[in-house]
This record gives sequence, structure tokens and C-alpha cells, in this order.
Amino acid sequence: MSGQIEASQLRQPEDVSAEKQLSTNVVPADQRMDVKERQLTANPGDRIADEPQTIEEKAQQIAVDSTDITGDHIKVPTYFIVEEPDGEKKALHHVKDAEAISDVIRMARLDENGNQVWN
Repeated sequence: MSGQIEASQLRQPEDVSAEKQLSTNVVPADQRMDVKERQLTANPGDRIADEPQTIEEKAQQIAVDSTDITGDHIKVPTYFIVEEPDGEKKALHHVKDAEAISDVIRMARLDENGNQVWN
């Protein structure tokens, strides 16, 4: 044989009924894993803790701490701590609250003395 595959050696796909396809992909309810057990996040640091955390604890969490494809070191906090105009501090999750983080960045501006001015 010369290394070529003859037509008689090729495997053809089997005809599988839709019912059989469904039955092979369904996991019984008692065997399904909870979403938290499956850890459906790209980065373990993206997970939100089950127990309540203080602002200080959230400020210490890191979502990503690694080198990217260009060789640059990337460090992304899980929470961005922001201070509202009324002085209240909030912890915004870098994924869940991304839109709110963008809003804060747009609102916060610095004056000529480096003081934060809210628009």
C-alpha cells in the first residue's frame, strides 16, 4: 500500500436520530453540578465570594496577575474601590460592574491642583 487511503477505508458518519442525540447530551438532574461548583469564569479571581466581604477585603483581591502575550505584566484587581461624591465608598466588580466603573471614570476629573472634581 502506498500510504493513500482508499475510499473503502474511509469511515462515514452514522445517522443518529435527534432523540438519540438529545439523550446522550442530557445530564440527569441529580448529577448536575451547581454553577459555583463548575467555576464558570475565565479567571478564578473573577468569582464573587459567597460570604459578605468588607471593602478592605475586596480591595485586596486580584483577578489577574500574569504576563500577557506581549510579555507585559498585567495585574487587574477584582474590585475597583470608588468614592462617591457623598463620601461613600463602593466596591465595583471588574466584570459585573464594568459599566458603572466606566461611568465613574467619565465623571471623575482632576482640576489644575490635582484635586478630584465631580461632574
